[in-house]
Amino acid sequence: MSTGSSNGAGGREALAGFVAARLGKAPVRPAPARPAPKPVLAQAPSFDSLPAYKELKLQRSAADLIGLGNPFFRVHDAKAGATTRIDGQSFVNFSSYDYLGLNGHPEVNAAAQAALATYGTSASASRIVAGERPGHLTLERAIAAHYGTEACVVMVSGHATNVATIAALLEPGDVIYHDALIHNSVVTGAQLSGAQRRSFAHNDLQALESLLHATRHEHRRALIVIEGLYSMDGDAPDLAGFVALKERYGAWLMVDDAHGLGVLGRDGHGLHEHCDVPPGSVDIWMGTLSKTLSSCGGYVAGAAALVELLKCTAGGFVYSVGLSPPLAAAATVSLALMRREPERVARLRRNGALFLATARERGLDTGTSLGLAVVPVILGDSLKAVTLSDRLFKRGINVQPIIHPAVPERSSRLRFFITSEHTPEQIRETVTVLADELDELNKGGSLVERLMSRRA
Repeated sequence: MSTGSSNGAGGREALAGFVAARLGKAPVRPAPARPAPKPVLAQAPSFDSLPAYKELKLQRSAADLIGLGNPFFRVHDAKAGATTRIDGQSFVNFSSYDYLGLNGHPEVNAAAQAALATYGTSASASRIVAGERPGHLTLERAIAAHYGTEACVVMVSGHATNVATIAALLEPGDVIYHDALIHNSVVTGAQLSGAQRRSFAHNDLQALESLLHATRHEHRRALIVIEGLYSMDGDAPDLAGFVALKERYGAWLMVDDAHGLGVLGRDGHGLHEHCDVPPGSVDIWMGTLSKTLSSCGGYVAGAAALVELLKCTAGGFVYSVGLSPPLAAAATVSLALMRREPERVARLRRNGALFLATARERGLDTGTSLGLAVVPVILGDSLKAVTLSDRLFKRGINVQPIIHPAVPERSSRLRFFITSEHTPEQIRETVTVLADELDELNKGGSLVERLMSRRA
């Protein structure tokens, strides 16, 4: 009986809809029952009640309990480079992206100061609203010429460049394939686009091909995203292999060369030089201005149609202020210096190779690093990583721990960024101190028990 009653009601509703459609009127339907309103809180909850904040405080309390200083947000009294000053003390610094020592270079400073005198500190608004400045166009032409592309666009944030670019190009019905270790900005852009997102094992061409073979036909457009030099591990992909796959499966290939420019290749030209692959084989070259180019912001280089589309539709460009003129000038001169003085790249390569070889001689786990500017020392325990960083800091060496959830717990590490300006003596001494302190930590019983007893 209940089924018949339900069907009768459904039939009446269908009939009413049919008649209303013929008459051009909407059928009258009973209003749905409204749930009782929930009581309104007297006031908004405080931010310190958020679970994420409580977790931060718990971690900080645990560190305080065992006498560890906070390694993050320290105030530096010097420019970012191979050395620094913190609280009036000098440190050998391995937490700087100034790979070629161009931050503060006299020519870079002079270019920034000249732009400052003419154009001030700000572009004032988005370039669509406030117009172009000559420095924007000069920088974009220089980067496009470097990669041999038709055009380039620069934006005020490296992270936002990836987010805005991917969100502008892809949409529901499309698919993005990315390396499992890709930067957060790529993941965020993929999520914002609405496209499906599929990750493949790190630098694993076979894993990507399996994904492409199984799923590429289900989607309209496809984008493959990899990095030039992976900033957590210091390794690089086989660019030729990825180019072959993108051509076979009709996909775009995007390379985030943020850490590759100035580092990879004999002259530091990036991943394409490192792999001896024509740069035109890549559809989208992305990078940042804050590392080798000693400035701030991001860029995309590629076809003229791609750049025109981004300039008119990418939120990170259309709705954000244009790059500060002094920053654009600094990046332009830094790129010119990198290309004019390849000996800086050669010195960086020697320093990276020395650090890697010396670390391995002492039995340190450097993972898959190529020894090209980025060398992790993998410890496999977050507490050990923070403790070792604290011990090195007390001995005049500044290096940051990378801990869970930034990496899996078993992959917690210290991450060393090498520059062309580090001396061989600084590198050898650092590895010696690092290995000795790690040996000391590894002696005896539980690390937590030893630290607690020391604290007591």
